[in-house]
Amino acid sequence: MKRYAMVINIKPEKLTDYKNLHAAVWPDVLNILSKHHIKNYSIFWKDNWLFGYLEYHGEDYINDMQKIADYPITQQWWQLTIPCQEPLSTRDKDEWWAHMQEVFHME
Repeated sequence: MKRYAMVINIKPEKLTDYKNLHAAVWPDVLNILSKHHIKNYSIFWKDNWLFGYLEYHGEDYINDMQKIADYPITQQWWQLTIPCQEPLSTRDKDEWWAHMQEVFHME
């Protein structure tokens, strides 16, 4: 299992929309994430920042992320969530959410 953490800004005027979407995440979206080895996925909010954390239990993270992205239902979900977000200018060119480096972990 590998842990992933990522960060993105939330547009202040879209925060309520974003929270409402995640209060009722589509079951198909959750099933797709589970099918592709995502577990213990959380998103936290503070001061217009979103912090995401997930655990990946598969063998090929990049391939699984591409498969998740290829589903039409995922693309429909993103049409609703992406307009709420504002990516960091310091993110890598192939990232939307900026991945974070783990510097400490305690079991």
